[in-house]
Amino acid sequence: MAESQRRLKFKWPRGLTCLLVVIGVFAYFGVVMGVPNMLNTIMHTAHDLLLNTVFFLMAMCVLSGAMGKLLVEFGVVDLIERLIRPLMKPFFNLPGVAALGAVLTFLSDNPAIITLAKDKKFAVYFKKYQYISLTNFGTSFGMGLIVTVFMMGQGFYIEPLIGIVGAFCGGIAATRLMQHFILKEYPQYEFEDAVETSTEEAQEEENTPKQSIFIRFLNSILDGGMTGVYTGLAIIPGVLIISTFVMVLTSGPSASGTYTGAAYEGTALLPLLAGKVNFLFDWLFGLEDPHLAAFPITALGSVGAALGLVPSFLEQGWANGNAIAVFTAIGMCWSGYLSTHTALLDSLGYRQLISKDLIAQAIGGLVAAFVAHWLYFLVTLL
Repeated sequence: MAESQRRLKFKWPRGLTCLLVVIGVFAYFGVVMGVPNMLNTIMHTAHDLLLNTVFFLMAMCVLSGAMGKLLVEFGVVDLIERLIRPLMKPFFNLPGVAALGAVLTFLSDNPAIITLAKDKKFAVYFKKYQYISLTNFGTSFGMGLIVTVFMMGQGFYIEPLIGIVGAFCGGIAATRLMQHFILKEYPQYEFEDAVETSTEEAQEEENTPKQSIFIRFLNSILDGGMTGVYTGLAIIPGVLIISTFVMVLTSGPSASGTYTGAAYEGTALLPLLAGKVNFLFDWLFGLEDPHLAAFPITALGSVGAALGLVPSFLEQGWANGNAIAVFTAIGMCWSGYLSTHTALLDSLGYRQLISKDLIAQAIGGLVAAFVAHWLYFLVTLL
C-alpha cells in the first residue's frame, strides 16, 4: 500500500510554474504580434523609454533632490513641519512630529520614513499602533515632489496641486484604517510605547567646526543632487521592465492595423479588460479612456515606471487635466507600495501585519483618486 501511494505521489518540479508562465506570456505576444515584431517592439520601446523618459526623470530627481537637501540644511523643512504639525492629531491621529515624515517622504521617497522611524529621538513620541502606521502615512506622500514636478513639466499646474490634496485625503484613509486593523488585532498596542526610553542615554553634542553659508549651500545641493542620481538609477529597472511590459499590453498595432516592430505597439489586452468595467473607472475617477487604467496598475510596483507612461498617454490624446490630477493623487499615495511596504514593515519588526498594511494602502490610493477626480470636477465648475 505504501509503495503504491509513493508511486502515485507526484512532486511538482521547482521552477516549472514560473517557466510555464513565462512561456505562456511570450507565446501570447508572439502569436498576436509575430515573434520578430514582438522582440523588436520590446527592444525599441525599452530604448525609447530609456532615452526620452528615464533621463528626464533622472534630471527631475537630481534637481528635486538638490532642492530638498537645501531646504533641510537651511531649516525650511523645520519651518514647514511646525506649520503642518497641528494637522497631525485631528487628521492622522499621529503626534505632531510625524509631520516631519510627511515632508521628508514628499521630498524624497518612501524609505525616508523608515530612516526617520529608526531614530529613537523621533520614535519616542509614538504609541506602537501609531508607529506601525507610519509606513502608510509616509508612503502617502512618497516621491510627491518628483511626481508634481514631472506633471508640471508636462504643462499642467493646477491639476498636480489638486492631486496633492487627493493624496492627503488618501493618506488619512490609509493611516486611520491601518491603525484600526492594528488595534483590532493587538488592542494592547494603544497603550504601549513604540520604543523603551532609557534615562541613561545622554545626548552628546558633536563639536563639528562651523562652515560658511556658501560651503553649506554647495554641499547640500551636491549631496542632494547625488541622492537624485541614485534615485534616477534605481528607477531604471522599473521603468524599462514594467513600463515596457505594460505598454505592450496597453497599445495596439500601428496606424495601418499591422505590426511593424516599432516602439509602443502591443496587443491592447489591458484596455480590453478595463473596458469591461470602464463605467467604474469613469464614474469613480473620471478616467474615460480604458488605456489610462495602466497608470494605477503600474504605480503599484513603481511610480517612476508609471510616470513613464504619461507622455505617451498625452501624445495619444488619452489623458486630460482630470487624469493628471488623479494620476498625481494615486501615484503619490501608492508610489510603488507593493514593492516597498513588505521591506518597510519587516525592517520595523512587524512582518505579521504586512497583509493588513497592503489592504489599507490600496484603499487609501482609491480614496485619493476619488477625491482628486471630484475635486477637479468642482474646480472646473468655478
